[in-house]
Amino acid sequence: MRLVECVPNFSDGRNREVIDAIAAAIAAVDGATLLDVDPGAGAHRTVVTFVGEPEAALEAGFQAIRTAAERIDMRRHRGEHPRMGATDVFPFVPVAGVTMAECVQLARRLGARVAKELGIPVYLYEQAATRPQRRSLADVRAGEYEGLAAKLRDPAWKPDFGPAKLNPRSGATAIGARKFLAAYNVDLNTAERKYAVRVAKRVRELGLPIRAIGWVIPEYRCAQVSMNLIDLDRAGLHDAFDACERIAGELGLRVTGSELVGLVPERALLDAGRHYLRRMGRSPGAPHEELLETAVRTLGLGDVAPFDPQQRIVERRLLRADRLAALSLEGFAARLGAVTPTPGGGSAAALAASCGSALAAMVAGLTYEQQGAAPELRAELDPLAVAAQEAARTALRGVDEDAAAYESVRAASRLPRRTPEETAARAAALDAANRRAAQTPLALLAALPQVVETLETLVRRGHPACTSDVLAAAALVVAAADAAHANVLANLPGIGDRRWTARQRGRADSLRRAVLRRAAAVAARARRMLAAAAGSRKGGGG
Repeated sequence: MRLVECVPNFSDGRNREVIDAIAAAIAAVDGATLLDVDPGAGAHRTVVTFVGEPEAALEAGFQAIRTAAERIDMRRHRGEHPRMGATDVFPFVPVAGVTMAECVQLARRLGARVAKELGIPVYLYEQAATRPQRRSLADVRAGEYEGLAAKLRDPAWKPDFGPAKLNPRSGATAIGARKFLAAYNVDLNTAERKYAVRVAKRVRELGLPIRAIGWVIPEYRCAQVSMNLIDLDRAGLHDAFDACERIAGELGLRVTGSELVGLVPERALLDAGRHYLRRMGRSPGAPHEELLETAVRTLGLGDVAPFDPQQRIVERRLLRADRLAALSLEGFAARLGAVTPTPGGGSAAALAASCGSALAAMVAGLTYEQQGAAPELRAELDPLAVAAQEAARTALRGVDEDAAAYESVRAASRLPRRTPEETAARAAALDAANRRAAQTPLALLAALPQVVETLETLVRRGHPACTSDVLAAAALVVAAADAAHANVLANLPGIGDRRWTARQRGRADSLRRAVLRRAAAVAARARRMLAAAAGSRKGGGG
């Protein structure tokens, strides 16, 4: 699936009818999924998050901007947040299968249409900017709505699309393409704005990719450092929170918690969870649920409003409730044993790989947290534990991916073939479906060498009490490799391109041989260690 995320900000956070109309305009577009509507009365601003395939996102974006232009009059707007238009800002963010360059093109197409059909001046910003001085949203929005008429008269600020004159009702709109931006506010134990302003100023001086201002939200009865984290790879939630906490302490203040506005990618909270576990001397290779709980508790994300990770994390909002991976162990075993083609061997292979990777993460974590573990050992195990946990999570997704791939083969096989055209279309669909069904287990095979590499380290450096777990993990990886390899071979005959199938078979054969050889070496060493330990205990007791 090709997915783009859009996070438009509209200049109304108080009129529910207006907010609902904008949300409805987005939801009415086929292929667009509305994820979140987050109004703020104090800021008088609503942040909407939706995702969709590129063309659906483009259409939903235009319908939302048109609805906002019809319903919002900027001449009467007053609010805490900087703004220059009814639709103040509209970013396209690549999520899956879409490049930044494609998002830039989407921004430019939307900008041209908004200007032509709605008569609203449009500035392109961030990655879509047409000149360096327009990359920063803060620079584009400088002067806000009140200074917009004068700005439009300045030749240096001629809009990228639309008339260089004020649209009194709608103002102007910034449309762009960017990395994921997290809107994040840190709460202070004061209701005086001046203190939040001081903290925000010091945060800006740190040189991090963080935009910060200070304000007071009356309904929260506290001052906040309101931040946009524009590059989560360079400055995450934990970096912003820790900076505010340190600076506030130096000013005699306390941070009481924080607030996320809109949605956030899961990795932002996982990174925060790992950061705080490391500070506790704990292994960062913990399961995702533990990482999330650590992040939510430490950041105080429920301080001013409830925080539900299932509703506020982008990826979790897109998960289907009926997926196989969400079943209980008993439920999955029952589905696996049912007289139906799916789930089948490919899903079982993915589950085995997930279990083997999870055991590797457990051994790395227990070794990391053992009393007296040397710093160099922890430094070695830190990335291994994290990578093993991620491998377990990725493999688990394969349970559903494999079942879906096979279902696509079944669906293609049921297509009509009453005419030559239908027969050709069916053949093409079957070929594509079989490729998918072969590539899914092949991707699982390709991920297993990294797991084996981790086990090779753990059988040498892991805690001796975990040797049997390393052996079990190696056995599970072997089972996953054999089963995945079999599923690759099972789907290749349905593909017409014999050169392509020969390459895929050769790759699958090579990966399987390498995994089995290396896993066998790990298992052999683990068995020797277990035998030596058993012999030592027997001798000592006689």
